[in-house]
Amino acid sequence: MSAIDLNCIDAVVFDTDGVVTDTARVHAAAWKHVFDAFLRGRSAPFDEHDDYLRHVDGRPRTDGVRAFLASRGITVPEGGPDDEPGTPTVYGLALAKDLLFTERIDRYGVSAFPSTVSLVRELRRRGCRTAVVSASRNCRKVISKAGLAELFDVTVGGDDAAALGLAGKPDPALFLRAVRLLRLPPGRVAIVEDALPGVEAGRRGGFGLVIGVNRSDRAAALRDAGADVVVSDLAELAVRGRVPAGAR
Repeated sequence: MSAIDLNCIDAVVFDTDGVVTDTARVHAAAWKHVFDAFLRGRSAPFDEHDDYLRHVDGRPRTDGVRAFLASRGITVPEGGPDDEPGTPTVYGLALAKDLLFTERIDRYGVSAFPSTVSLVRELRRRGCRTAVVSASRNCRKVISKAGLAELFDVTVGGDDAAALGLAGKPDPALFLRAVRLLRLPPGRVAIVEDALPGVEAGRRGGFGLVIGVNRSDRAAALRDAGADVVVSDLAELAVRGRVPAGAR
């Protein structure tokens, strides 16, 4: 059984959507609604599985718009943050997706993966610090709606990335920001991710352990991207040892 060894790891940083909360499917559905309306008469519909995983998953919204449209050979003006949602610009499409996503979580709420919550609680019981990150600007809202805010010492979301000018995944900047706030070196921190850009970011950031969560039949791709361990669910991970009090 794979394990997180707290003799080597002092903190664990979790991605949000698809790792902590079951919101990746909500993101995918919102992207499909927005892209299909835009693509009508131009190209085939957006695929909630393949297109989402290849071009959008784990990336900031505007990067996702650029990557997906480029895959279809489509270019649109960049626009800006003041664009009307749905305007055929990079920002307009991204804003439309964000509006739809927030409407859906406001209406239906947010559910967390029980195995992830159990793992976080066990890590904290053993003195391990925890953080949660997301390329989404809705990170804090999602974690709060799931009732999990008190389980994380540090939260870094897309709003922080925008304010600080942090590059999106696969650049490790988002994870490195969390590590700086935890006051730990990357080599003493584990990363838990389900998206290929996030796993690659963990590898590039020099983290002590990169765990890939295989929720979409991509075990080989996660390993190729840099995952040291791949599990289909975090219930498959054991926790060993305890973080010494002086390292917390």
